[in-house]
Amino acid sequence: MFGKAKPQAAIKLNQLSSLVAADVEIDGDLVFVRGLRIDGRVRGRVTGLAGDAGTPALLVLSSSGRIEGSVYCGNALIGGCIQGDIEIEQFVELQAGARIIGTLRYRRLQMELGAVVQGQLVCIADAEAAGQVVEIGAPGLPLGDGVRLPIS
Repeated sequence: MFGKAKPQAAIKLNQLSSLVAADVEIDGDLVFVRGLRIDGRVRGRVTGLAGDAGTPALLVLSSSGRIEGSVYCGNALIGGCIQGDIEIEQFVELQAGARIIGTLRYRRLQMELGAVVQGQLVCIADAEAAGQVVEIGAPGLPLGDGVRLPIS
């Protein structure tokens, strides 16, 4: 509406190769390569492994989809409900109907109005940067005692 159009994330939906249909329920851990769309229900850990040439795995959870367990993958497009901790290596989009109950760790996040997160949002890049701190200075020096500066 105002100014420039928002840049769109580079998620390739054509990498989806598997489907958990709306009338399917899975009890147990699920591991996939490349891409997976979930319209049904999964009770267990969902793990996406990188495909050929290190392409990050893509998880698409539709508005009718539900996961009760932890999630780990490269990219995610979430429209349904996840009850458990989530770690996304690259990019995650929370659509308007998304509901997350747990900690969401991400590198880049896009969240639409109406998405709900009941838990923590943790930016992986910020967490990594927080560990890269050097203490300089000493008592009596101009910078004082224990001044901490981030490493760029």
